[in-house]
Amino acid sequence: MTDWFAERTPDRSAKAVIAVTLFALLLVAAVPVALLAGVVLMLLGHVVGGFVLFGGSILAAAAAVGLAGVSGTRHLRKLLTRGSFPVVQPDGSQYTNVAEPEGSDYTNVVQLDRSQYTEVR
Repeated sequence: MTDWFAERTPDRSAKAVIAVTLFALLLVAAVPVALLAGVVLMLLGHVVGGFVLFGGSILAAAAAVGLAGVSGTRHLRKLLTRGSFPVVQPDGSQYTNVAEPEGSDYTNVVQLDRSQYTEVR
């Protein structure tokens, strides 16, 4: 197995986040079906059962979406703190060898030299 493939293979927590997200999408997609089934139940005389079916499907979908959001946020935070996610932090050392443009088409541009730059952190 090459290094590229090993880096691209999701670990167990990433697979869990994907599974929870797919489950949430499935429950959200099932809400219209539950509404239709609830209407059919109400037409057959089970009004309370129709409301319970529709309300329960909305609550289950909302809980699954919330769980997927929390687990995805936690997984992203873990990736960022572990340092395995390639995020570039810009600092002054990255741009020292980049040449600035000499001329400009604009007439009112102020040219600064390197000693006049301030670094904000």
